[in-house]
This record gives sequence, C-alpha cells and structure tokens, in this order.
Amino acid sequence: MSALFEELDYQVTDLGAISLRRRRSTQHNTDIYEVKLDDAFLMSSLFTASEIALAELGLKACHGNTLDIIVGGLGLGYTAGAVLQDKRVSSLTIVEALQPVIDWHTNKLVPLDPPLVDDPRCHFAHGDFFALAASNNGFDPENSPHRYDAILVDIDHTPDMLLSANNASFYQPEGLRQLCRHLKPGGVFGLWSNLPAEPAFTARLDTIFAKAWAENVTFHNPIQGRDISQAVYLAQTDDAAA
Repeated sequence: MSALFEELDYQVTDLGAISLRRRRSTQHNTDIYEVKLDDAFLMSSLFTASEIALAELGLKACHGNTLDIIVGGLGLGYTAGAVLQDKRVSSLTIVEALQPVIDWHTNKLVPLDPPLVDDPRCHFAHGDFFALAASNNGFDPENSPHRYDAILVDIDHTPDMLLSANNASFYQPEGLRQLCRHLKPGGVFGLWSNLPAEPAFTARLDTIFAKAWAENVTFHNPIQGRDISQAVYLAQTDDAAA
C-alpha cells in the first residue's frame, strides 16, 4: 500500500507555487493525484469526465482522417490522452506555460496510462498559449501559417474566472477572431469550463464562428455526494473558409 500522502513536486513559478500531490483515499481505495496553484485546486484525477469529454466532443466534430490538434493546458494530461485515443490524430502539440508541469509528464510522475511521452505523435511546447493564439505566426512560427483541425483549451476555470487577468482578452470577440486564423476550414475550437454552460458565452462564439454550441457534462462527485455539471463549449469555422 502506498503512503497516505506525498508531495511529488513543488515549484515556484510566475503564476504562483504549483504542486503535484498524491494522496491515498481509503474511501475509494485508490491513489488520487491533485494539482494545486498556491491554495487553489486546479485538477484531481478523481474527476476527469469533462476533461476527457473536451477531447471526445471536439474531435467528434472534426472532418478528415489525418488530424493536427493543439491542446492548450496540460495538467494531469487527461484531455491530451483522450485526443491520442483517436487514431485519426497524426500530431498533437500541447502548449503549457509552466515547465514543471511538462516535467511531471517527462518524468512520468502523473498516473496517465499510457504516458503521453510514449506516443511519438505528441509534442510539448513550453509557452504562453494566449500569446501564441494572438500572434500572427501562431503555434508553429517556423512553419507559419500552420492551421489546425482542432484547438482545445483547458486553462482557466471559466471564461470569466481566470487564472490571470492577462488572459481576459482571449475570450472577447477580437481574441476569438485571432484564434480562428489558426484553424483550418471546418476547424473546431473547444473550451473546458468548471461551471455549466452560460448561454451568453455560447452566443458570443456564435458571432465569430460559423456555428457554436455547448455540452454540459454531468458526473457524480463522491466526496460531495452529489452530481455536478461542467461544460464544454464548441465552435466550428465555415467549411468553405479561405
């Protein structure tokens, strides 16, 4: 049996102190991995349904058999892992602002199985997702313009509850227009949210993309003893876009 609690890593970053912890839950007879930024919980391996749904719903809307995908935000890697389960995916680039998080995966400290680093389609990019999305050169400056079949984002808590105020412009119409430049015709934008879908944000997406919709993902929280709902926002560019 593993120890009841272990702090696997602790690093001070520009965003705050980030830590990876593992604790043994006797209630659930499993090890639970948690990510904290300062005192805020960012992610738990006990609740991954909506992170996985972000990948599955986003890729379900994609056309074609050789998909190039961007994932913004790495965390414990459940969205990226679900992306790689789709055999149509030919390349996955994960953009992560915090090098320690990338190191957790490189050193296989997280419980994801199979590990992301064992899949040759998967590449880590240490950088600011929001700055790259706003840039003219996009996510692959050496091969610009490089467009993608899907860009899936799980960084902030919701479009309004942000890890940094610097991210706010991304969720506004101009920021969403800038993101569109990096999608192929028919390309999909997917966004995870910690709360149920807000019609106002879906409506905002609908003014920028050819179509937009949201899916609520409901799952049981055994700690709270109740069901909770989180959201995946989805939007798609025009198939005939230049």
